[in-house]
Amino acid sequence: MRSQQLEYLAAIARTGSFRRAADELHISQPALSSSVRNLERELGVDILERGRSGTRVSDEGRELLPHIVDAIEAIDRLRGAARKQHRVRRVLRLGTTNAGTVPLLTTTIAQFRTLHPQTQVEVVGAQQAAIQDGLRAGSFDLGLAPCLEGDDLSPEFEADVLVRGRAVVCVRSDSPLTARSSVGVEELLSEPMIMMRSGYLMHRYVHRLLRGQSPDIVYTTDGAEMGKLMVAEGLGVTVLPDFSVTGDPLVRQGLITWRPLRDDTEVRLMLERRRSVRHPDVARDLHRLFVEQASTFDAPTPPVALVE
Repeated sequence: MRSQQLEYLAAIARTGSFRRAADELHISQPALSSSVRNLERELGVDILERGRSGTRVSDEGRELLPHIVDAIEAIDRLRGAARKQHRVRRVLRLGTTNAGTVPLLTTTIAQFRTLHPQTQVEVVGAQQAAIQDGLRAGSFDLGLAPCLEGDDLSPEFEADVLVRGRAVVCVRSDSPLTARSSVGVEELLSEPMIMMRSGYLMHRYVHRLLRGQSPDIVYTTDGAEMGKLMVAEGLGVTVLPDFSVTGDPLVRQGLITWRPLRDDTEVRLMLERRRSVRHPDVARDLHRLFVEQASTFDAPTPPVALVE
């Protein structure tokens, strides 16, 4: 028994005609007649009496009709509740490696809040592998994480490139490296290095860039935000995507700045979600706002060097 069959039967009872019901339902009369006949066979009751003068509900059908109407109304309530659940959801969870650009993230969430003031966006910092595990398990609705040019992306996820950038060295504003317009490997090795912990993209990038070499002093931290704070405290330099530093509060306060690295590898900020999943309306709205906001994001302009 399908809900559609009950709706067909109710339409015939209301209009008193297979032809009028078929026109109202936008299906062929033979298809309508076959569907209702299958339902009668399943129930073991002739609900309709068919004759040359038209169609009417049988005595047995009149007894069942209130139950049919109740079933249709219950199905309508279920559909309405499901639609509401997709429109309104109390919490959305966004997994991010903290390498997302601050203006993009905050502006997008602010715009989302005007559309869905009752939906909370929970931003959860995690490594890229944990973000993808969360997307698979359904504990994250969206994932925001960087990748390197040439990285393979899992076919189980849809991925939008939000921002394209380059790796830069993040330094304290009074660092001697601010006198340079760009920084090479030799200059990088001469400074204490604040490394991202293993599992982060920039950890992999720096090891590839240095080709097995290591600075004399190395600190390890968990995430870009702590790395920038350590730079501001004068503990060393760190390597991050340029979109992770541009617009950062520490940059705006003049505590830290950045210089391009002499390396052409592209770093991309990706927005990921699972394929073949019906995403709630609010999650689709947040995804759309990220893509729209990213389209207006300006590429970072390198700070002017004091001296070369």
